[in-house]
Amino acid sequence: MILTTLISRFKAYLRYRRSVEALSRLTDRELDDIGVTRWRIDEVSRKVSNA
Repeated sequence: MILTTLISRFKAYLRYRRSVEALSRLTDRELDDIGVTRWRIDEVSRKVSNA
């Protein structure tokens, strides 16, 4: 049970990091097209990683 929780949290963290990296590579124009501002990348990535 503890191991399952740790693995789950680690996978969520990896999803978060991939999301942050991908969104950070986008230009401000591209981010605007998808309705995200640069300062919200962290917030959006956290939501995605927990979904």
